[in-house]
Parts: sequence; C-alpha cells; structure tokens
Amino acid sequence: MRGLASMSRLRTARHSIESPVEAKKRVGRILAALAKSVPDVRVELDSSNRLELLVATILSAQCTDQRVNQVTPNLFARYRTAQDYANADPAELEALIRTTGFYKNKGRHLIGCGQTLVRHFHGMVPGTMEDLTSLPGVGRKTANVILGSSVGEPAIVVDTHVKRVANRLGLTKSQDPTKIEEDLQRLLPKAQWTVGAQRLLLHGRYVCLARMPKCAHCVLASDCGWEGKQKLL
Repeated sequence: MRGLASMSRLRTARHSIESPVEAKKRVGRILAALAKSVPDVRVELDSSNRLELLVATILSAQCTDQRVNQVTPNLFARYRTAQDYANADPAELEALIRTTGFYKNKGRHLIGCGQTLVRHFHGMVPGTMEDLTSLPGVGRKTANVILGSSVGEPAIVVDTHVKRVANRLGLTKSQDPTKIEEDLQRLLPKAQWTVGAQRLLLHGRYVCLARMPKCAHCVLASDCGWEGKQKLL
C-alpha cells in the first residue's frame, strides 16, 4: 500500500505539470478504462420518447434517478403530450411529482414547458441547444441530456458527479458547469463526448463517491492525482 501511495503521489505531481499531449494520452487511458468498467452508458431515467426524457430530467434536479423513476409511470400515464402539460392543473400535477422535491417550481416548469412547446414548437421537443434552453427550467445540463441521448448530437452532461470526478482526475480546475463542459470538450474526442461524460457520471455515482469514494477498487487510480485518495488506498 505504501508503494502504491508513493507512486500515486508521483503521478499527482506529474499531472500538475503534464503537457497537453500528455493530458490527452491520460484522458485516452481514462476513457479506455471506463469503457471496460462501465459498458452500459444508458441514461438511468426511464423514458420512451423525447418529451418523457425532458420531463424526467427536469424532475431529476436535486433528486435521485431512482426516485424520479418511481414517480414517472403515473405521471406519464396522465400527461402524454405537451398540450397535456400546458393544460395541467397545478395542484394535480404537483401531487404527482411531490416526492421529487421542489415540486412547486418543477410543476411550474413542466406547465411552462408544455405551453412553450405548443406555442413555438408545434408540441414537439426541439433538437438544438438554443431552442432547448429557451424552455422554462431547462439549462445546459438538461439540454445536453436531450441532445446526447435523444437527438444523437455529441453532448457533455455536467452534473454534480461529473463535476466531482473531473476535478479529482485533474481534467478541470473549475467548479462552474459551463467551464467544466468547455474543458472536457477540449480534452475528449468529440465522438466520445456523450458516452465519455456519461461514463464519468456513472463512475461518480457508483465508485468516486462524494464522501466515501471507493479508491481502492477504482480502475482509474493509477491516473488519478486527487490528493484525498491517499488515505483510502
């Protein structure tokens, strides 16, 4: 263990002074390791169409995917189209989504999304960043989920897990999601934006945890320069 810790400290020092070429090589190793450890990169929010994915992603703010998946079957059975959300009774909608937290704001966003989709997009969820972020309650994270998982456009989703993992791996020094997205766009091959970011997300959700990361079992340990891992190896 001491030898591994010493080697890790050496790599930490190297990461701080690595060249752009070395950084991209390390990112290549990281992506290759994650491809083996996280082969399934599907979004863990249950949905059967783009509107359902949009709704589920809005509900997932400050809430687990598991909880959202418990709520959405009844929600999707009641509201099937953008027009349904546009015409929704706020109290009825809020009752269905209450357990996802911040249900009043989320209810307003869902109704507003429905109204905007009907008014400006013929009831269909659009497929560009500009149009998606014009919807109430939709920021870059939600838009990137839609773009990457439904539209098929290369997109990097930056949530709390990606932010944590990217910082620990030294892929960014920022806490700002937009800046992190830009940093990852520079480092990851464009063809890997969607799957690479999703693998970082799932790695953070199940291995690189916020409070008790499983560093001793991490496939990225040799390429991770996070100082906090030393006491966990």
